[in-house]
Amino acid sequence: MHLGVIGYGNIAQTLLELLSRPGAPAVTRVTLLVRPGKAEATAEATGGFALPVAAVETSEALIAGAPDLVVECAGHAGVTAHVPAVLRAGIDTVVVSIGAMSDDALTAELKAAAKSGGARIVLPAGAVGGIDLLSSLSASGPVEVTYRGIKPPKAWAGTPAEAVADLDTLDHALVFFEGTAREAASQFPKNANVAATLALAGAGLDATRVELIADPAAAGNIHAYEVRSSVANYSMKIENLPSKGNAKTSVSTIYSVLREIRNRLAVVAI
Repeated sequence: MHLGVIGYGNIAQTLLELLSRPGAPAVTRVTLLVRPGKAEATAEATGGFALPVAAVETSEALIAGAPDLVVECAGHAGVTAHVPAVLRAGIDTVVVSIGAMSDDALTAELKAAAKSGGARIVLPAGAVGGIDLLSSLSASGPVEVTYRGIKPPKAWAGTPAEAVADLDTLDHALVFFEGTAREAASQFPKNANVAATLALAGAGLDATRVELIADPAAAGNIHAYEVRSSVANYSMKIENLPSKGNAKTSVSTIYSVLREIRNRLAVVAI
């Protein structure tokens, strides 16, 4: 596989490390789409990986390389700027920044681009489990979904949570946001992709209820949710370790992307 990757932050860097390990999916080369002026420095920084890595600075250059699959991990702005063109070019794209799809206009553009190019938008489960069951239950009729995202205070730095509490001195669990998945995804674009994932798989962005919590006792990023339907009820709680260098991202998110790549190449896809 020739893999294209949009962005070269924490997720992309960790993904390249995983792809360089023995037993990794058979990715033979990677093309990174990076910010203007960053290609040369990125090429130097990726020279130590076990697979060839090239860096480009435009969507056109990425598409010209004809990757077999593209992974977006550049935030909401990266989805808006680059993913429509990649889809129109007929390249399936894994969108990690799922919260970007809380914007109905952008979602419509992405779907139109995918239809035009004959490509697929792939939404990975990310840091949360049970998405397969939730998606199945949503076909049976209305579902009720309530999600709680609990992270250490430092993981909420640089977000609207700072207007509610002093995150540096917080000594108790604090619910600083209650609202819909759409509101959470738009107000906390780097922290609430899980809320959007659950919403798109289940009750929808405006019907999925969300609580966001800063808890100094949390050792990692905790995702807990409850589902009620006419077919089945279930609850799930996942305690994720944060990714190295970015407390906002659970390391299991990167493994979820790795799974999508593995399934694309495997004879048997799980």
